[in-house]
Amino acid sequence: MNFPVPTSNDPTRRFQEATDAARVALEALIADANAAGWGTDEMAVALVEAARSVKDANTSDPDPADDPAISDIDAKQGQIGRGELFD
Repeated sequence: MNFPVPTSNDPTRRFQEATDAARVALEALIADANAAGWGTDEMAVALVEAARSVKDANTSDPDPADDPAISDIDAKQGQIGRGELFD
């Protein structure tokens, strides 16, 4: 799916354009979900939760491209937890 290019730099107008584009995308996504057997209400709630998760991730790390690649992290240093090592 392609989104339209914004036509304005005015924040209010950009917000409206983004909202309109998102609604078209969501309607298409929900139609596909309905065809697969998902209900409109359950999919709408799931999409809201997924959008919240994306927003939270963006808030905590707005530019993940600057993060080191997983292969750049030493295996011992990259362990999650209390200093456990590989078996």
